[in-house]
Amino acid sequence: MVRYEEVLPSVDIFVCTADPTAEPPSMVVNTVLSVMAYDYPPEKLSVYLSDDGCSDLTFYAMFEALRFSKEWLPFCRKFGVEPRSPEAYFQRANSQPLGGDAAKANEWTSIKKLYEDMKTRIESNTKAGQISEEIRKQHKGFREWDSVSSRRDHQTILQILIDGRDPKAVDSEGKPLPTLVYLAREKKPHFHHNFKAGAMNALIRVSSRISNSPIILNVDCDMYSNNSEAVRDAMCFFLDEENGHEIAFVQFPQKFENISKNDIYGSSLRVIMEVVLRGIDGNGGPCYIGTGCFYRRESLSGKKYIEATKVDLKNKNRYRKTEDNADVLEETSKALASCDYEENTHWGKECDNKYFNIFVDAQTGLMYGCAAEDILTGLVIQCRGWRSVYFCPERKGFLGAAPTTLLQTLVQQKRWTKGDFQIFLSRYCPLWHGYNKIPLRLQLSYLAYSLWPVNCFASLYYAIVPSLCLLQGISLFPQMSNLWAVPFFYVFVGNRVYSLVELLNCGGTLQEWLNDQRMWLFKRTTSYFFAFFDNILKLLGFTESAFTLTSKVVDDDVCKRYEQEIIEFGTTSPMFTILTTVAFLNVFGFCWGVKRLILGEQSLVLNPFALQAILSGLLVFINLPIYQAIFLRKDKGRMPASVTYQSIMFTLAACSVALY
Repeated sequence: MVRYEEVLPSVDIFVCTADPTAEPPSMVVNTVLSVMAYDYPPEKLSVYLSDDGCSDLTFYAMFEALRFSKEWLPFCRKFGVEPRSPEAYFQRANSQPLGGDAAKANEWTSIKKLYEDMKTRIESNTKAGQISEEIRKQHKGFREWDSVSSRRDHQTILQILIDGRDPKAVDSEGKPLPTLVYLAREKKPHFHHNFKAGAMNALIRVSSRISNSPIILNVDCDMYSNNSEAVRDAMCFFLDEENGHEIAFVQFPQKFENISKNDIYGSSLRVIMEVVLRGIDGNGGPCYIGTGCFYRRESLSGKKYIEATKVDLKNKNRYRKTEDNADVLEETSKALASCDYEENTHWGKECDNKYFNIFVDAQTGLMYGCAAEDILTGLVIQCRGWRSVYFCPERKGFLGAAPTTLLQTLVQQKRWTKGDFQIFLSRYCPLWHGYNKIPLRLQLSYLAYSLWPVNCFASLYYAIVPSLCLLQGISLFPQMSNLWAVPFFYVFVGNRVYSLVELLNCGGTLQEWLNDQRMWLFKRTTSYFFAFFDNILKLLGFTESAFTLTSKVVDDDVCKRYEQEIIEFGTTSPMFTILTTVAFLNVFGFCWGVKRLILGEQSLVLNPFALQAILSGLLVFINLPIYQAIFLRKDKGRMPASVTYQSIMFTLAACSVALY
């Protein structure tokens, strides 16, 4: 990398946000500042924020970031700050500010005060819900909101807050600042905006006019940079002299900083990030997971990989191709983010024209029509002949915020699995779309995730039917003394032991494994179930695609219970009704099974109901937090009474049918 220092390719960084309520501007600004402060030539960095919420509060946060960055970036360079998100850094460095040096400590205190003052101003305006007239006079961009009807009906708002070409755009030490751009693409009620994929495609077009960097990094607004060397690390793959030209994207793992001690909701995705994605990488290349990914711009153009036309990134430093000033760029680029720009184009679609590759401007960008647009886009790009790389360094490249309630976790999992199953049901199913395009083992890797929702039926069967059959006196499993019981023991015990060893090898704990097993059951009986039927209803034309944003705002009481690892219910949901009903059924089944074991004439190993009773007992043990939330807890996170009453009625109805 040292020998390429002078010819490092430029990088466009995309940060996406959609709702200032669910994704607070103070959080967004920390992510933006962390990527502005990369250990990379600042004149080769351009940071773009897509604000699908069209909020002047978010724009104000960007305006504050502009001013604070002039002090923050020199501070990061001088002291080698890690991480470069101010909030994360000061939380970790609060006790020992830069060692015992008094001068350094004073500088640390000074920059911390600047940050806290900025944070206070942002949060005060966010709480007030509006920007004061005094602040609005400080930048012309605020005038754009004078003609905004609503967040779903407004013109394109594009503001170049820092023009990296401007010799006056420097920090407090006279060093150049990265380009900083705010974009709220045009919204009209009668246009479908394609959620995050639409926002990303608007950024691809706008950035091609302003900076046109050959490499693109996209991160979610809650996913701040945890490693200032991440860009250079990614360049090691793109600039590889033998295989770099084949690589479409470099995917970093998705990691979270707010995981509870024993990962109460299984949100760390520890095994998936540490084991599974490494395995998929060995099978032909990882999937694109929507954040923490460095993309080659060329691969998003819809072009197939052809070695004869490979582009040398070291010679592609024409990204500052325009001589227009910032005002002209703003006006000429707005059309690229308009609602009707994509009409009668290939944006968001796969083009089957055999001559398509000769047209440089025939873009496709991220794919539309799927809740998992990231997975689909990565699959389509790999099927065009491009390769991908999974890079999991010891110091994680990015850290985000995991859901802090059970419902948020289940809804997020539903969205992911719904999108994966959509791919399976579409023309992009890995089995036929990837045929003779990607290795069979990579097709099967995609297929394993695409079929997650179908697993709900097996899980619901084992969670419900054995207990009901105990009530009816129907034996489903062989006696424990029977040789045919061995396969059941082998599959169950072997799988559990394997998953435990796997998690422990990844740094997990026994309690974390137990929590993971509980969430495995919860997700399969609710998230997967609703994901499956949402897709079926969509195929039948009864529902339309929707995107549910996971809130990053946490109530103090909820946060306290999360830290204490107490599962949060506290609201009504069909998912909770299913979980509670299953929990009640297993209690009844277990009690009935124990009764049969005690009153039966056979010993435990000869009793035909022994395995069923043991299974029901294990399910009762897994569901203990639900019973506690119903009968013991008095806090606001307990199970709502309405959910309990509904579940009791469903349980009694099921038991009545079973005993009839």
